[in-house]
Amino acid sequence: MSEPVDLSARPIGNFEGSAHDDEKEESKSGEDNSEGEKKTKKGSFKKRAISAGNKFRHSLGRKGKVKSDNLVSIEDVRDVQELETVERFRRCLLDGGLLPERHDNYHMMLRFLKARKFDIEKAKHMWSEMLKWRNEFGVDNIEDFNYTELNEVKKYYPQFYHGVDKEGRPVYVELIGKVNANKLVKVTTIDRYVKYHVKEFERCFQMRFPACSIAAKRHIDSSTTIIDVQGVGLKNFSKDARELIMRLQKIDNDNYPETLCRLYIVNAGQGFKMLWSTIKSFLDPQTASKIHVLGSKYKNKLLEIISESELPDFLGGKCRCEENGGCSKSDKGPWKDPNIIERVLNGEANYGRQILAISSTDVKEVCDTKLLHSAESDASAGSTSEVEDIAPAAPVDTIVNPYFNLFHEPKSPGQASTSGATPVVEETIPTGVDKLVDDACNSPRATSMASTSGAV
Repeated sequence: MSEPVDLSARPIGNFEGSAHDDEKEESKSGEDNSEGEKKTKKGSFKKRAISAGNKFRHSLGRKGKVKSDNLVSIEDVRDVQELETVERFRRCLLDGGLLPERHDNYHMMLRFLKARKFDIEKAKHMWSEMLKWRNEFGVDNIEDFNYTELNEVKKYYPQFYHGVDKEGRPVYVELIGKVNANKLVKVTTIDRYVKYHVKEFERCFQMRFPACSIAAKRHIDSSTTIIDVQGVGLKNFSKDARELIMRLQKIDNDNYPETLCRLYIVNAGQGFKMLWSTIKSFLDPQTASKIHVLGSKYKNKLLEIISESELPDFLGGKCRCEENGGCSKSDKGPWKDPNIIERVLNGEANYGRQILAISSTDVKEVCDTKLLHSAESDASAGSTSEVEDIAPAAPVDTIVNPYFNLFHEPKSPGQASTSGATPVVEETIPTGVDKLVDDACNSPRATSMASTSGAV
């Protein structure tokens, strides 16, 4: 992932005219008065961002229109108050040296804030503990872990992803009633299963969620879960089973918060329902509202949120996935579509963002990143467009930046961009963005370094 594009510290490619003049004026004013220089840079920054955006549109309108039109426009709605809180949280993390480049991600920071009810200090502690856990657990190298016993494990602990709900979220299914903990620990260990679980969670953020975002044309970073408890009894909750459940819950709650949109527990008997009534009273109301405990007549409820074609037949849908040996083995979903996989690897889940800022009275389009990928493609192909050599090549990462993505290049895992590109900015800057531009000019990263390439 590249560092923030410090336009105040370097010229914008081959743009001529006002951009160069502004920089000369900034340099000259800096010799007279450092405070005046800072103000001039801020004003110049905005003018150049607008000028850059206009020239991008003009250039790409001639040479990159088809490529841009082929990109999916992903709606990314952000609440104005949440944006402001995320920005404060981000500054807090930067000041504490707690924001590695790969985690400089608006939605990730928002999830941690939501998990701590927007208490920045509590969220900061949770974030710090997450970074410590990732380092100790070796999460960044978890892809190297080879879970060779997976097929055997699924016989005794049936769980799988299958399709998406009507809003485009991945659907995760567990058949708890078919868990055989005694046989499970004979084919794997708890430690190895926990590693597999973490690897799957990381894959969600690397592939499943981006693929679903492209398919649904809206930001996706949570899932719908169905747990079938038919046949659950004491045999399903041995000492090993309880230990495994507790470890998985702690990892999920501490390190992947707010990734559950809704949970349906189906085939719950009267005993389970009574137990749930007691448990529910101890849960946070917001958490409890996500959990729905249903008896055997759950079909209509599931079909309200999942289409028949996406729901396995044994859960009331019409999907059988016969060509893959059944729904539990198919891993059906947008993340299996070769075209979407290619788009994810090319970063389209991030480049195609239409970011909307909403408040109680207004909705404004802040930034549309749809043109960025075409600009980079033109540059890498040796385009003679006016837009070239704007920033050096850099490794990629997930979408970052609470500044509406105006000052970071959108990134995606697994693919290096071929050249940098100045963000496209609407000529009319919405209310509130001026302040964020000013803040960005003074942010620790924006003032301390220019855009550079390097390993994530």
